[in-house]
Amino acid sequence: MKLDRPVNGGPCWTELGTSDMAGAKRFYEGLFGWRAETDPRQEAGGYTVAHLGDAAVAALTPLYQEGQPVAWNVSFAVQDADAVAEQVSQEGGTVLVGPMDVLDVGRFAVAVDPTGAVFQLWQARSFPGAGLLNAPGSLGWVELMTRAPERAVEFYTTVFGWTVNASEHYTQWGIAGADFGGMVRMDDKFPHEVPAHWLPYFSVADADTAATVAAQSGGTVLKEPASMPNGRRIGVLRDPQGAVFGVYRSPDET
Repeated sequence: MKLDRPVNGGPCWTELGTSDMAGAKRFYEGLFGWRAETDPRQEAGGYTVAHLGDAAVAALTPLYQEGQPVAWNVSFAVQDADAVAEQVSQEGGTVLVGPMDVLDVGRFAVAVDPTGAVFQLWQARSFPGAGLLNAPGSLGWVELMTRAPERAVEFYTTVFGWTVNASEHYTQWGIAGADFGGMVRMDDKFPHEVPAHWLPYFSVADADTAATVAAQSGGTVLKEPASMPNGRRIGVLRDPQGAVFGVYRSPDET
């Protein structure tokens, strides 16, 4: 990711909805070295923020609705959540939740794009989003998995104004050319029941070690770490409760 802080239109936060808060805390603390702090206010509903040092890097939440899947969700920063939510609807997406105020920290909405991938909008007030990006243990890349990439390009470039850097093998999303994520076409290798989705990748000091630690801690290695043409080494993992996420190490990370 070429962004070093949350910017308008770019990924600013990721949060895990999980069926086992205690188990998820143990797993990710052991994997990434996070320090988890739960908001004590009753109205916060058990919302827990993970930190690296003093920097907030991600969140863990209970499942708030019946039928809500255990999954990681990605939030994109916007200046006006209501205006962007309206544009989402106009461009063929659906707003599932909100926009709504979240205490005094911001305004929030949950939406699904025309290809079926859920994402979130975040209009910051007192909380801008992740205080650290790209460093080991923090969010470093987001990837859209979809069966309709052409429709996705049309939607996201219109709603967020993203730039597109497409090659024969991979499409990357950016803000004014600063790439922060990519897109993969879901082919027959993906089970039919797996919907389109956004997949967060966390930077790690060593992707192979991260995969080993995850497996030893009750997780599953879905894609063994492998080196990519761009020099990154990436793997895809699943936590003990079933949430899927990626890990990567860039060649310039020390």
